[in-house]
Amino acid sequence: SALDPELAQEVVDVLGQLAREGTTMVMATHDLRLASKIAQEVVFLDAGVVVEKGPASVVFDRPERERTKRFIASLRQESHRETGGE
Repeated sequence: SALDPELAQEVVDVLGQLAREGTTMVMATHDLRLASKIAQEVVFLDAGVVVEKGPASVVFDRPERERTKRFIASLRQESHRETGGE
C-alpha cells in the first residue's frame, strides 16, 4: 500500500511470474487484492495463532471462522472507500 500504483503493479507482475515459474514464496500482507492475485494457499493469523488456512479462493470467498469473515469484510469496506465506492 505504500507503493505508488505503477510500482505496485510491477511488484505484482514480478511475483506472479515467479509463482508461474514454480518459486515458493511466503509473504505477509493485508492487501487482499494482491494475495488473491498471486496466492494459491493462505493462512490467516490473529495474534500469531492460525485461525484459518486453505486455498486462497476458499478462504477469501467462503471463510469458515467468524474472525476471518470480519477481517475480510473490513478490508473490503476499506478498499471500497478508497476506490470511491459508497
